[in-house]
Amino acid sequence: MTRAILDQAQIHSAARPLIGSKHKDIVREVQAAIAAHQVVVVGMALNPFPRKARKILDVLGTPYQYLQYGSYLNQWHRRNALKMWTGWPTFPMVFVNGVLIGGASELHKLVENGEFSSMLAKKVREF
Repeated sequence: MTRAILDQAQIHSAARPLIGSKHKDIVREVQAAIAAHQVVVVGMALNPFPRKARKILDVLGTPYQYLQYGSYLNQWHRRNALKMWTGWPTFPMVFVNGVLIGGASELHKLVENGEFSSMLAKKVREF
């Protein structure tokens, strides 16, 4: 799957610095969490789907790092930087072994078909 991204030649040179630097702190924070933790959930307050993902992980006894950025009422500009970085349009964003697996529904599907436990075991064996 190739994600459509505007070619740099189609972006005016005056706009390029802003594109690369806007809210890069939030992206770096998520990247650091992904590097340090096997499972990371990125969410926001008042959204029931990050809670669903966390509940799935809690029931499984799977440790995870949770990062919460604002709610429907605030920090949406910062969250947009994460959406642009990942290409994933909604929250939560669930990462396993540094790979974006999607949101709560995708996590549930991976748990149901056994792939989630395989992903966790694979990383443990690498150490």
